[in-house]
Amino acid sequence: MDQKKITYVIIGGASGIGEAVAKHFNNGNNIVHVASRTTGLDISDEKAVHRYFESIGPFDHLIVTAGSYAPAGKVTDVAVDDAKQAFDIKFWGAINVAKHAARYLTPNGTITLTTGMFSRKVVANTYVKSAINAALEAVTKVLAKELAPIRVNAVSPGLTMTTAYKNMDIPSREAMYENAERNLPAGRVATPADIAMAYVMAITNPYMTGSVIDVDGGALIN
Repeated sequence: MDQKKITYVIIGGASGIGEAVAKHFNNGNNIVHVASRTTGLDISDEKAVHRYFESIGPFDHLIVTAGSYAPAGKVTDVAVDDAKQAFDIKFWGAINVAKHAARYLTPNGTITLTTGMFSRKVVANTYVKSAINAALEAVTKVLAKELAPIRVNAVSPGLTMTTAYKNMDIPSREAMYENAERNLPAGRVATPADIAMAYVMAITNPYMTGSVIDVDGGALIN
């Protein structure tokens, strides 16, 4: 008898970390759905999110990696409207996705959100990203209680070589990576495939829920 295929939905899976997660699970034995702004899904639009999950139907695992951008700068300099827009995409977008996905997840299913090291590492000029990520980490634990037996976890990546830095000029980007390699205890900058391994652990470990997995090369202990 054929084994039932496991269905994964990856929001933000068209590039970067989400794409690496999709490649890991898209091995011919699973069903993998990928959605992002580039495929036409705006997760800040709750009605669009509702329609998307209605079209998918029952599935097993949700991974949310969308919404990595947040404006940098001092609180006195960042436009509040820009900060709100970043919240609408990464924070409220993740809430929209979790809310509507939960109705279709199987009882043994999982939700894995994405935060970031600035939730707990204090760095000037990052208050928007820090606040979004800290809020998501708090919500992760609440959802793990509310949605049990569905397991809910979050992955908190550090600096990763993705298209998030594509708008930087090449010398500045390379200098950033080289500085991180010199200073991080791990001695290297992460690739998307490195970070993807944490999502795999969150999904496959049946004893893990309400957890935040740090994959930051040791940035939080620096």
